[in-house]
Amino acid sequence: MKIDKNWLVGFVDGEGCFYIGINKSVDLNTGYQILPEFRIVQHERDIKLLYAIKSFFGHGMVVPNRSKDSSIYEYRIRKFDVLHDVIVPFFESNKLLTCKKFNFLAFRDVILMMKQQEHLTESGLNKIIAIKGRMNRSLPIK
Repeated sequence: MKIDKNWLVGFVDGEGCFYIGINKSVDLNTGYQILPEFRIVQHERDIKLLYAIKSFFGHGMVVPNRSKDSSIYEYRIRKFDVLHDVIVPFFESNKLLTCKKFNFLAFRDVILMMKQQEHLTESGLNKIIAIKGRMNRSLPIK
């Protein structure tokens, strides 16, 4: 199955998720670990589509979703370098059209902050927490 980039952008507009996790971590100076993730969740009947998207990007994994429904799978990328070097440039060049674009822009801002190691400072962590608080709310992020 070959994926067209324009189709993929539309599909991600409807089914994709740009997510920023923030977990406590006693090993870090700020006490928190930032975990960015790009994912697409689908029923197992469409697992071939998830593998085709994985092939398109050349990275990521297809795994069972953590939901109670064992027939749900997700394609996800958590590796920072892939998010920074592949996912961010792809969606900068291939614009999302729905409110998902605001989530992507916030996600991109966090990725760029992490590249500059701002997430390792208290002020950077606070900025990321504020950005995360506005994501995935169906509202434009300012």
